[in-house]
Amino acid sequence: MVQPMQMPPTLGQPPIPAIHPRLGTLQFTTGPQHPNFTMHFGEPMVKETNPKVWAKAQTTPAPHSNLHGFRTIADIMTALNPFTGAFYREALVMSRMTREMFCLMEGRHVHPSTLYPGGVGTVPTIQLFTDYLVRLMKYVEFMKKVVPLHDDLFDFFYQALPGYEEVGRRRVLLACWGSFNDPDHCDYTYKNMTNWGRSMFVTPGIVVDGKLVTTDLVDINLNIRILLGSSYYDEWKNSQVFVKTDPLGNPVDKNHPWNQTTIPRPQKRDFGGKYTWVMSPRWLDKRTGDHLAMDTGGGPIARLWATALAGLVDIGYIKATGSSVKMYLPKTTSLPEVEFEWKIPKWSNAIERDRARTYFQVYAACAALHFMEKALAELHAGHTKTWTEFKVPDEAIGCGFHEAVRGVLSHHVVIKEGKIANYHPYPPTPWNANPRDIYGTPGPYEDAVQNTPIFEENGPDKFKGIDIMRTVRSFDPCLPCGVHMYLGNGRVLETHHSPMFGLQP
Repeated sequence: MVQPMQMPPTLGQPPIPAIHPRLGTLQFTTGPQHPNFTMHFGEPMVKETNPKVWAKAQTTPAPHSNLHGFRTIADIMTALNPFTGAFYREALVMSRMTREMFCLMEGRHVHPSTLYPGGVGTVPTIQLFTDYLVRLMKYVEFMKKVVPLHDDLFDFFYQALPGYEEVGRRRVLLACWGSFNDPDHCDYTYKNMTNWGRSMFVTPGIVVDGKLVTTDLVDINLNIRILLGSSYYDEWKNSQVFVKTDPLGNPVDKNHPWNQTTIPRPQKRDFGGKYTWVMSPRWLDKRTGDHLAMDTGGGPIARLWATALAGLVDIGYIKATGSSVKMYLPKTTSLPEVEFEWKIPKWSNAIERDRARTYFQVYAACAALHFMEKALAELHAGHTKTWTEFKVPDEAIGCGFHEAVRGVLSHHVVIKEGKIANYHPYPPTPWNANPRDIYGTPGPYEDAVQNTPIFEENGPDKFKGIDIMRTVRSFDPCLPCGVHMYLGNGRVLETHHSPMFGLQP
């Protein structure tokens, strides 16, 4: 019996609900845009790197000021300033509240104390759901301001800096493994994975050049390849083959995660050869034979793009139309009902990755409203079981597909004699941050950065690399990286960014 594993959520921003086995998808955690975002688009950085943009922002009215309360674009940028900005402070309070929501369901944040194999230890009650729902509705009201605020900011950058769409732009190669399983369809068996994958409330999909290639999790799984090239590892072509065929009889490639063997080969960094410990996951497009360097776009843009094109999700609060995703937020304490629509953009670039992150916060809130209704119906019907007994098989293979906050998360395991014989997880970072592979194909970071135009007004002496930083952080806003940029004439600029909240020295 092959049983794909139900994987716990990876926490952070934007909101990603976790799974309550029968009571539906309930809890999520979210908060303000990551501090790296506020640093990149807030007043100090814009004023320092693009003073002309700052000057224009001071005289440019915010189109949706009646919705978010900030008169000009400059007011928005000032409101983003860590700790001192009005919007940042409000978002920080909201972040604390959504963590309270998570703790109601899973004991604590960030490492849940009630989530374990087979289910959760939380006891479902009316009081529990009521406490959660009160906070959820406050978050819903908050999002009614957040989306128009960020739309105004991002649209302004296109207007103020013609050509800014090229910053961080790369070919549309987006991967989404799907999320928010429907308990009415999902049994976690491999033989039914195609069907229950397509029943997810976030549709799995491979998007190539704007076209949806597949929504089949079996197809997605079988065409994953782990390549080397610029990584500090030796090939495993002479190593053990753990899996020759999947449970449906399909052949499994030697470079599939089920058959991967990790053979480290430490060596000196050489940017013309080996230069990283990250391997190069790829997806084989059987139509062309190309090993595609898929990216998650930071997570939300891939989820929204695949879901929109598939047109499968329609739950009242959310509707995928084939070219967009419509999201309905009900009336709240002081604001009327609102419908937002995320439309498939022209580009996969830094700005649109950031924009999608905001829209997916609305998406997750809408999903949570639906899941609350379903969960309360289960509770009133007396269906309160939250754990399913299971037994570890003596011989089995399994896989788990989910969306972490920043994108695709898969796990592949081989069990022999009741023990794990081979196991490989692939979270978003190796998909986004991988190096050039054996075919010379660069990973998404390298691809997006290598031809990015520079709009920063500073010369070499004061160069901050803000356009490069916006590109990298559009894929991964949580990346507390040190960025090293070669400026020519033998000079290297080192800019270190702390992962801490707040103003940086």
